[in-house]
Amino acid sequence: MTDYPRDLLGYGQRPPAADWPGGARTAVQFVINYEEGAENCVLHGDSASEAFLSEIVGAAAVEGQRHMNMESLYEYGARAGFWRLHRLFSELKVPVTVFGVAMALQRNPEAVAAMLEANWEIASHGYRWVDYQFIDEATERKHLREALEIHIRVTGERPAGWYLGRCSPQSHRIAAEEGDFTYNSDTYADDVPYWDYSFDTPQLMVPYTLDANDMRFATPQGFNSGQQFFDYLKDSFDVLHAEGGRMMSIGLHCRLAGRPGRTAAVARFLDYVMSHDDAWLTTRLDIANHWRERHPAKAAVK
Repeated sequence: MTDYPRDLLGYGQRPPAADWPGGARTAVQFVINYEEGAENCVLHGDSASEAFLSEIVGAAAVEGQRHMNMESLYEYGARAGFWRLHRLFSELKVPVTVFGVAMALQRNPEAVAAMLEANWEIASHGYRWVDYQFIDEATERKHLREALEIHIRVTGERPAGWYLGRCSPQSHRIAAEEGDFTYNSDTYADDVPYWDYSFDTPQLMVPYTLDANDMRFATPQGFNSGQQFFDYLKDSFDVLHAEGGRMMSIGLHCRLAGRPGRTAAVARFLDYVMSHDDAWLTTRLDIANHWRERHPAKAAVK
């Protein structure tokens, strides 16, 4: 088992001291996923429509044709949902990390300008919002390079963070070889950052979440009310805060959490977190930079 490629041990019983700034017990990080306009659609050269993460739970992809209802559900995120979330976080001056899909960002320069004006971190969410599980490596590498080129062009700078989301078995290696990222978030394996030494270049992995995530509104037996979402976020925060030295990621999507009844739950949770003086509301890049300073990479083990 010495060549088993997975790490099931991690930090074990002794995670390193996070030493969050200002003596904070918990680092709390909100992600807004901006994907609208990059999903599967025949207009984008795809063979079928999108079937993932919409109000049509369990939707089937429509082969060779546009799915007008699905398209309009995604359009809601860009047209209305984004701006509702932008108002909420901007008014409260809460830092945000955007996972921005390059094709989606380039279709909405007004939204990108608003992200930049709010001083949000814009990390790369890849070139397309599609599943890369069975996409060949050459195409995936090409897409990463295109994502970086577009990201630099529309935001004015190279992304420091990377989150592909629906990745392939090659994605971590490609990101390590091609990306030169400050951090990679294609992992759900821990409650604090960790270093991945699988490749020549160590990668700092800043874990993301699929549980404290509004995607559960779009899955079977997921959240069906804003109150359920709030309760789950509050319980998650309370446990992590009691433990201390952890980070909490909250994943939001413009077309999901941007709906009025769900934004209300996000607002209540923000109020709850902000009532704690020892919670650090921050970006993923700030977490990554802090971890790099406190816990720098060791020499790669061969």
